[in-house]
Amino acid sequence: MSTIQDSLTARRVLVTGASGLLGGAVAQLLRDTGHHVRTFQRRASTGASDEVQGSLTDQEAVARAVESMDAVIHLAAKVSFTGHWQEFVDTNITGTNNLLTAARSAGIRDFVFVSSPSVAHFGDALAGAEAGTANPQLAHGHYARSKAAAELDALAADSEDFRVTAIRPHVVWGPGDTQLVERVIQRAKAGRLPLLDHGAALIDTTYIDNAASAIVRGLERMDHAHGRALVVTNGEPRPVGELIAGICQAGGAPAPKLNVPGWLARGAGSVIEKVWLAAGSKGLVHDEPPMTRFLAEQLSTAHWFDQRETHKVLDWKPVVSIDEGIAKLRAHYSTS
Repeated sequence: MSTIQDSLTARRVLVTGASGLLGGAVAQLLRDTGHHVRTFQRRASTGASDEVQGSLTDQEAVARAVESMDAVIHLAAKVSFTGHWQEFVDTNITGTNNLLTAARSAGIRDFVFVSSPSVAHFGDALAGAEAGTANPQLAHGHYARSKAAAELDALAADSEDFRVTAIRPHVVWGPGDTQLVERVIQRAKAGRLPLLDHGAALIDTTYIDNAASAIVRGLERMDHAHGRALVVTNGEPRPVGELIAGICQAGGAPAPKLNVPGWLARGAGSVIEKVWLAAGSKGLVHDEPPMTRFLAEQLSTAHWFDQRETHKVLDWKPVVSIDEGIAKLRAHYSTS
């Protein structure tokens, strides 16, 4: 099997969303393997020698970002369990299309769109599922619906002259993760982290190093990957309660003991999300709600995926196991 180090000639790669955990890991891996990286983000970062500041909704800034680049890896997105639909449209749909248009105009040939399996998850359990087709009408939640629409637009732009692939890493976590790990630990410490249906749902997740290497591999294997959507996971389905307990133990938090029926959490999540959104629009809350219907579905239904096609197309396999990832997380918290 080939490795990342087998990459071809070093290229000039634009990475959007490099200020996030996954975007930062992708940018660093590209640098480590000899590629020149330019980042595009709203705010200045530290240590980036080539960066363009701006918004995906600003066409002039996007045009500056893609100038003289060979390829694009697009990770920037509005990622939230709640929020107004137009905010997701502006960043995830309009922003993606601005970037696609600018990249084609600049003569860029390869474009990796980083998506999510949620674009083809419609609330039912997924056991050994294939990637499936993104569907903005059936996907649940503003984030998933907007990413589904953006993925369809991105793949529709695929051609021999402008090659596009969609890589869908599933539930990415690792040291420094504020989206999942920090929230799990902080809510567990506060006694506000229930298990749904005893945490029995079997789910796939992806350790950060594996997610980053698969995304870079998507760029390097574009001859095989373009026109496709590929789900990326560790390929180690675990009960969600087991994974949460491991994260809690690594971060020095007690594992949750409170159990809530999944059906009750899904119903409550729908109500909480609406109330939270209304309160947020009045400036009364700023954090994510404690539960939404989408989150309840993710915690109470199986979602794990057949990885054989991904491994074949990318000529790639994960190198950090779940247990090794938990150990790395434990080491991170023991020194922080």
